[in-house]
Amino acid sequence: MKRIFLIVLDSFGIGQMPDSPSFGDVGVNTLAACATSEALSIPNMIAAGLGNIDGVSCLPKVEAAGAYARLAESSMGKDTTIGHWEIAGIVSDDPLPTYPNGFPEELLEPFRNATGRGILANAPWSGTAVIDKYGEAHMQTGDLIVYTSADSVFQIAAHEKIVPIEQLYEYCRIARKLLTGKHGVGRVIARPFVGTPGNFKRTSNRHDYSLEPPKQTLLDAVKAAGMDTIGVGKIYDIFAGQGVTEYVYNKNNADGMQHTLDYADKDFTGLCFVNLVDFDMLYGHRRDVDGYAKALTEFDRWLPSLLNKLTDEDVVMITADHGCDPAYTATTDHTREYVPLLILGKQVKPVNLSTRASFADIAATAAELLGVDLDTPGKSFADLILAEKR
Repeated sequence: MKRIFLIVLDSFGIGQMPDSPSFGDVGVNTLAACATSEALSIPNMIAAGLGNIDGVSCLPKVEAAGAYARLAESSMGKDTTIGHWEIAGIVSDDPLPTYPNGFPEELLEPFRNATGRGILANAPWSGTAVIDKYGEAHMQTGDLIVYTSADSVFQIAAHEKIVPIEQLYEYCRIARKLLTGKHGVGRVIARPFVGTPGNFKRTSNRHDYSLEPPKQTLLDAVKAAGMDTIGVGKIYDIFAGQGVTEYVYNKNNADGMQHTLDYADKDFTGLCFVNLVDFDMLYGHRRDVDGYAKALTEFDRWLPSLLNKLTDEDVVMITADHGCDPAYTATTDHTREYVPLLILGKQVKPVNLSTRASFADIAATAAELLGVDLDTPGKSFADLILAEKR
């Protein structure tokens, strides 16, 4: 194969895993929640075999157009960083650190000293609720809103008129240098916002500063082979730039889908790794079932435009990095779920790959399809999906 388009529908889970209750998630199912909405219309993903996947009972089963599978997460987590690392071939045996009671003073004191600013919040919060609560105080004092969630994140929110974007990014870089070792959180996230008290709104200038992957990933292997590794959306941030030869950020899902089409028109060789974050950021965490369903509908309507651009040497893989059930009210955080895998292309034959033990099977398969070497615990299924190996 010449090109692989690996598209992550951020948080599009398809049901509880056996160990989900140990993560605090009982009865979660992002897809099933969206299927209750009249806004959901995804005929193209259904045609690809989404409803045929093990455990999916909320969609019709069809004579599928592509290969499909249910993927279990073998890493100990349910966050963006660990999910994407596993997709790219790394299984994380230990969870990244979380801070249900806020960050300790041993981290906050050097951060205050380095930035010269005070700290507000310092607890797990919803991103929109925390700026509603502390936004006015931040504007009056200049103190930074520092908060976390159930995930391994250190988030810094600031009003763009109080803290210029580049200054906020510098504060995040300071935090990233401090957050190492036992405090090596998955991501430090800049969360800029605008507006007035009672009408605050987060902007698209979010920026993630991730922990560097501890081992070689699919991106590294493809790059080392002299091929292109293109990151669309927050892929560059998630992998701390490691293994990425070219990248572009997204303003929203629609922007990311257009970027993907633009790359499909280019003559590159290798991997185009895409993250569409609106599913998670705008609808999953905000527990907006109809909004999530509309976003899936938008993606589904767009999908044929990508498929129409594929050559005989192209493959599209559609998957997710974790769940974020928009109907689950016990928390507003990610949910531990199986994720789908849909594989489409002119050489891909329809086949049920059943339930796979790890997201890392994607990396193993992509590496084999591109003819590159990758050390990963994932198991390739390349020989199962190709009608004719080239």
